Amino acid sequence: MFSPVESRRLYRQVADQIRSMIASGELAVGQRLPAERELAEQLSVSRPTVREALIVLEVEGLVNIRMGSGIYVVRRHAASVAASEGEPVEGPFELLQARAVIECAIAEEAATRARPEDIVLLDEALVRMSGGVNDAGAVIAADRAFHTGIAAIVGNATLIRVTGEMFDMRMSPYFEKLASHFEGPTTWRSALEEHRAIRDAIAAGDAIGAKAAMRAHLTMSQKRFSESFGEEFSGEEERGRDKGPAKATDKT
Repeated sequence: MFSPVESRRLYRQVADQIRSMIASGELAVGQRLPAERELAEQLSVSRPTVREALIVLEVEGLVNIRMGSGIYVVRRHAASVAASEGEPVEGPFELLQARAVIECAIAEEAATRARPEDIVLLDEALVRMSGGVNDAGAVIAADRAFHTGIAAIVGNATLIRVTGEMFDMRMSPYFEKLASHFEGPTTWRSALEEHRAIRDAIAAGDAIGAKAAMRAHLTMSQKRFSESFGEEFSGEEERGRDKGPAKATDKT
């Protein structure tokens, strides 16, 4: 049976446990795993933690996530590369939480410093994003330009670098696999409208509004990735902390 996880980097521990059960045959090829909600309860972790672990296993080729149907074991052994090699230190939800903390402060400061030429650059990024909602590569590039453009308004090279590096962390196979299940033209259009709200607050010199708009955008980004594999998202549930003696940091 599954046993509670009591460690940091919980999603990696969850992946290890399920991987071992597959390797031992306790979870057989073709078998459907328990529902995400049930796994979270048995493991005493949050559903985002389970979701990140399942994405790791899908990238390794051990499970197949069928949206609206379930998660199925598709092979007995992992690839020759050790499971921990190349695996990101932070999971997608932990990354989004970090972005919310840092980029909200950046947007607030940018609103006090923005010049007309800065807003022009943000508008150019939004135009590119608007024209590329059906092209993932184009829209991601424009999305990155928008966020680093806000950092550039502050004029601090470290903040520009950190913002770009945090954004680029979403290019890992794990984040890309998660995005493949939840991102598309509809979600990008929603993100575009959220970006416009950030842009308008910065252009108006509204520091509090810019911070709130950035917070709303990154919170919605987390929610979009929390729609679950065929299960309805419960915002109140996902805001709860993981159980157990160790406090998890994979959620807002």
